[in-house]
Amino acid sequence: MKGNSISVKPLNESGKTWLEKTLQLLKVQEYGKSSVRNYMQELTLLFKHYNGLPVADLRQEHIERYLIFIKENHKVGRAKCRSVAQACSFFFKNVMPADYIVPINLYPKKQFKLPNIMTENQIEQLFNAPLNLQESCVLGLLYGCGMRISEVCNLRISDIDSANKRIKVDQGKGGKDRFTLLPKSLLNHLRQYYLEAGRPKEYLFTSPQTKRALHVRSMQVIVNRAMEKAGFESGRFTAHTLRHSFATHMLNQGNNIHVIKTLLGHSKLETTMVYLHLNITSKWA
Repeated sequence: MKGNSISVKPLNESGKTWLEKTLQLLKVQEYGKSSVRNYMQELTLLFKHYNGLPVADLRQEHIERYLIFIKENHKVGRAKCRSVAQACSFFFKNVMPADYIVPINLYPKKQFKLPNIMTENQIEQLFNAPLNLQESCVLGLLYGCGMRISEVCNLRISDIDSANKRIKVDQGKGGKDRFTLLPKSLLNHLRQYYLEAGRPKEYLFTSPQTKRALHVRSMQVIVNRAMEKAGFESGRFTAHTLRHSFATHMLNQGNNIHVIKTLLGHSKLETTMVYLHLNITSKWA
């Protein structure tokens, strides 16, 4: 919602003070960069919306009215409302505790949706496309290892364990380390890319401009370009589609769901069990 009627409003002094306290606590508790960015962005917009009030005067009804406002006026979806609710939950539980805030009431009703996946034939079509080496490596990590796109961006050379054919995912979602698979064919591609990229010192995929890890948006462009080369319409499949497909196809092959849970880095088995709904139907797609 950048550049809208809310973001152009000024922050009052109360808002600035409480945002500073929020940022400090997020850093102390070592929240991930994306969580810090999202929480700070949502709270900034909320405090700007009510810049005529001290933050200490905000009540649950204000949050509820704000959610209705952004849905009706800015046509935001469920994900945006959930992001606001998560930020408010953190703030009113940890930064400025308030008994009157009941965070669970702020969350939109959860919908059960099966994730979008690719069939094994579509995966074959994708990897048979005229991909360049970078595209092959990125797609290989997303599908062959089940990594998240942000994890591929932050892949360090030191995380690639060639001897044991595995990759260490350093501080994945939720601040958890884990190991995932490293197929031999992918390892050969990664070695070749490392040499062609000029032997990067830290991150395998480095931005030519910043010399730092490639940004998620730039990585998604690589995935989109590869999908188009394979003949898939724009937006049909994403980086996360490949991760979903990795899990589903592993189930198709008879792998244990607990093993898949570990490889994906899920905290709860229930999260992984969604793929049980897909492992049969995907064979017939």
